[in-house]
Amino acid sequence: MILGVPKELKNRERRVALTPDVVKSLVASGYNVVVEEGAGEASFYTNDQYKNAGAALGGKAQVYGSDVVLKVNAPQPAEIAQMKKGATLISFMWAATNADLVEACKQAGINAFSMDAIPRISRAQKMDALSSQANLAGYKAVILCADTLGKILPMMTTAAGTIRPSKVVIFGAGVAGLQAIATAKRLGAVVEVSDIRPETKEQVQSLGGKFIEVKGDDSIKIEGGYVKGVSEEFLKRQQELVAKHIKEADIVITTALIPGKKAPLLVTEEMVKSMKNGSVILDMAVEQGGNVTGSELNQTVQKNGVTIIGESNIPSLLPMNASDLYAKNIQTFLLHLTTKDGFKWEMEEEITKGSLIVKS
Repeated sequence: MILGVPKELKNRERRVALTPDVVKSLVASGYNVVVEEGAGEASFYTNDQYKNAGAALGGKAQVYGSDVVLKVNAPQPAEIAQMKKGATLISFMWAATNADLVEACKQAGINAFSMDAIPRISRAQKMDALSSQANLAGYKAVILCADTLGKILPMMTTAAGTIRPSKVVIFGAGVAGLQAIATAKRLGAVVEVSDIRPETKEQVQSLGGKFIEVKGDDSIKIEGGYVKGVSEEFLKRQQELVAKHIKEADIVITTALIPGKKAPLLVTEEMVKSMKNGSVILDMAVEQGGNVTGSELNQTVQKNGVTIIGESNIPSLLPMNASDLYAKNIQTFLLHLTTKDGFKWEMEEEITKGSLIVKS
C-alpha cells in the first residue's frame, strides 16, 4: 500500500499530515510512503528528514496517485481530481457542513474517512485528532491573549507596590477550554469559566477555576460529549449571568462550537462595550460564525478599546507539535483500518462505521 502526503494548500496552514518519525514507523510496518517535496517545510521538517525516514519524495501527480492520500485539511476540488479511482482519502472533512465535498468524492469514485468523525470512545482516544489539536489551541489561545494584553497575568509584589492578578473568563470547558484554564492558572491569572454542561464543574474546579453556574433546562442536548443543541432562552440566561463577569475581565476566551451548526453567540456588542479599555477577547469559533459580536475571520481588530482576536487556525501556529500529534493520530487510525496490503473494510465496526463518509 502506498501512502501519499501532499503539501497542504489551505491558506495559513503550516501543519503536515505525517512527520518523519511517524513515516519511519509506518515504513518499518511495511507501508510505502511518498511525500510531496516541501510538504513539511512550514512545520520545520526537511525533505532530507523524510528521505532518511524511508519516504520517497515526489511531485503532486505521484503523491495524489497513491492508494491512500493523507491530509490535514479537507481537499480542494483540484486535489480530488488528481486522485485515482478507488483510492482512499483520510483527512478532516467536516462532512455535515460540506455536502459538495462529499458529492465530489462520490463522483470521483474515491473512499473517504473523516478525522473529525471518529467516535469519541475510549479505544479511539489515540486517534482523536479533534482533541489533540484542541489541546494545543487552548494553550496557544492564552499565550496569544497574554502577549496582546498590556499587563501581566500573575499577582506581583514589588517595592513600588502590588500588581493585582489579571482575570480571565473562559466560555466552554471542553478540551480547548480545560487546557486554557490550566495554562492561565499556571501563568497566575484568576480564572472563571462558563459551560452549559453541569458535569464540567468538577473538572473546572480541579484545575483551579471558578465555575459560573447557569441552571440548565431540557433544551440542552448532549451527544457523545458534544453539545448538539440549546435554546435561545437558555443562551439569554447564560449571557445575563456572565455579563458582569465579562465586564470585570481582562481576557475573554470563547471555545463554544456545535457540530454541523453555526457557533452560538455568547458575547454581545453590549458586553464588549462594557469591558475595560485594553482588555482582550479571543474567539476560537470565528471560522464557524463566531461566539463574539465583532470578531473577524483571521483578523485582530479593536472595538471600543477592546482587542478582538479572530484567529481561525490556532493549532497551525504550533506546527511542530500539532503535526506531530496529528501524525500519531492518523497513524493509529490507519493501523486500525488497514494492514500493509490494504483496508479491512470492517463495515459494522464502530470506529470504521462512524468515520467512513464515502465508500466507492
